[in-house]
Amino acid sequence: MAVTLTEKAATHVQTFLARRGSGVALRLGVRTTGCSGMAYKIEYADAVNPEDLQFESHGVKVVIDPKSLPYLDGTQLDFAREGLNEGFKFNNPNVKDECGCGESFNV
Repeated sequence: MAVTLTEKAATHVQTFLARRGSGVALRLGVRTTGCSGMAYKIEYADAVNPEDLQFESHGVKVVIDPKSLPYLDGTQLDFAREGLNEGFKFNNPNVKDECGCGESFNV
Protein backbone atom coordinates (compact mmCIF):
# COMPACT_ATOMS: atom_id res chain seq x y z
CA MET A 1 0.00 0.00 0.00
CA ALA A 2 1.37 3.39 -0.93
CA VAL A 3 0.55 6.95 -1.85
CA THR A 4 3.13 8.98 -3.78
CA LEU A 5 3.77 12.54 -4.91
CA THR A 6 5.19 13.67 -8.21
CA GLU A 7 8.33 15.76 -8.02
CA LYS A 8 6.26 18.90 -8.82
CA ALA A 9 3.82 18.17 -5.99
CA ALA A 10 6.64 17.49 -3.53
CA THR A 11 8.39 20.73 -4.45
CA HIS A 12 5.15 22.68 -3.99
CA VAL A 13 4.52 21.11 -0.56
CA GLN A 14 8.10 21.74 0.60
CA THR A 15 7.95 25.37 -0.54
CA PHE A 16 4.60 25.94 1.16
CA LEU A 17 5.71 24.33 4.44
CA ALA A 18 8.87 26.46 4.44
CA ARG A 19 6.85 29.67 3.88
CA ARG A 20 4.30 28.60 6.49
CA GLY A 21 7.07 28.09 9.03
CA SER A 22 5.45 25.01 10.56
CA GLY A 23 4.12 21.62 9.61
CA VAL A 24 5.57 18.15 9.49
CA ALA A 25 3.60 16.47 6.70
CA LEU A 26 0.89 16.60 4.08
CA ARG A 27 -2.34 15.02 5.35
CA LEU A 28 -4.58 13.30 2.80
CA GLY A 29 -7.98 11.74 3.35
CA VAL A 30 -11.48 11.29 2.00
CA ARG A 31 -14.86 12.38 3.30
CA THR A 32 -18.42 11.51 2.37
CA THR A 33 -19.94 14.31 0.31
CA GLY A 34 -20.91 15.44 -3.18
CA CYS A 35 -23.05 13.90 -5.85
CA SER A 36 -20.74 10.89 -6.39
CA GLY A 37 -20.22 10.05 -2.73
CA MET A 38 -16.66 10.99 -1.70
CA ALA A 39 -14.34 13.97 -1.88
CA TYR A 40 -10.64 14.36 -1.19
CA LYS A 41 -9.34 16.16 1.89
CA ILE A 42 -5.92 17.75 1.82
CA GLU A 43 -4.25 19.82 4.52
CA TYR A 44 -0.90 20.46 6.12
CA ALA A 45 -0.30 18.51 9.33
CA ASP A 46 1.40 20.08 12.32
CA ALA A 47 1.55 16.69 14.06
CA VAL A 48 1.27 13.02 13.18
CA ASN A 49 -1.49 11.15 15.01
CA PRO A 50 -0.64 7.73 16.50
CA GLU A 51 -3.07 5.95 14.16
CA ASP A 52 -1.84 7.73 10.99
CA LEU A 53 -0.17 5.69 8.28
CA GLN A 54 2.97 7.39 7.00
CA PHE A 55 4.58 7.44 3.57
CA GLU A 56 7.47 9.46 2.18
CA SER A 57 7.80 10.62 -1.40
CA HIS A 58 10.53 12.91 -2.79
CA GLY A 59 11.44 13.96 0.76
CA VAL A 60 7.86 14.83 1.79
CA LYS A 61 6.07 12.95 4.55
CA VAL A 62 2.45 12.05 3.70
CA VAL A 63 0.05 10.94 6.45
CA ILE A 64 -3.31 9.24 5.96
CA ASP A 65 -5.90 8.02 8.44
CA PRO A 66 -6.52 4.25 8.28
CA LYS A 67 -10.13 4.61 7.10
CA SER A 68 -9.10 6.68 4.06
CA LEU A 69 -6.23 4.48 2.90
CA PRO A 70 -8.34 1.86 1.04
CA TYR A 71 -9.77 4.67 -1.12
CA LEU A 72 -6.35 6.30 -1.71
CA ASP A 73 -4.07 3.27 -2.06
CA GLY A 74 -1.99 3.59 -5.23
CA THR A 75 -2.83 7.28 -5.68
CA GLN A 76 -0.25 9.66 -7.09
CA LEU A 77 -0.68 13.33 -6.19
CA ASP A 78 0.46 15.81 -8.81
CA PHE A 79 0.56 19.61 -8.85
CA ALA A 80 -0.52 21.11 -12.15
CA ARG A 81 -0.81 24.56 -13.67
CA GLU A 82 -3.38 24.95 -16.43
CA GLY A 83 -3.64 28.50 -17.69
CA LEU A 84 -4.42 30.73 -14.71
CA ASN A 85 -5.45 27.78 -12.53
CA GLU A 86 -3.17 25.66 -10.41
CA GLY A 87 -3.73 22.96 -7.85
CA PHE A 88 -3.30 19.39 -6.76
CA LYS A 89 -4.52 16.61 -9.03
CA PHE A 90 -5.27 13.15 -7.66
CA ASN A 91 -4.38 10.29 -10.03
CA ASN A 92 -6.33 7.60 -8.20
CA PRO A 93 -6.55 4.12 -9.78
CA ASN A 94 -9.46 3.19 -7.47
CA VAL A 95 -11.92 5.75 -8.89
CA LYS A 96 -14.74 4.14 -10.86
CA ASP A 97 -16.76 7.30 -11.53
CA GLU A 98 -16.54 11.05 -10.97
CA CYS A 99 -19.26 13.66 -10.88
CA GLY A 100 -19.52 16.14 -13.74
CA CYS A 101 -17.98 18.99 -11.75
CA GLY A 102 -14.98 16.85 -10.76
CA GLU A 103 -15.40 17.52 -7.02
CA SER A 104 -16.45 14.06 -5.92
CA PHE A 105 -15.92 10.43 -6.88
CA ASN A 106 -16.87 6.86 -6.02
CA VAL A 107 -14.94 3.62 -5.87
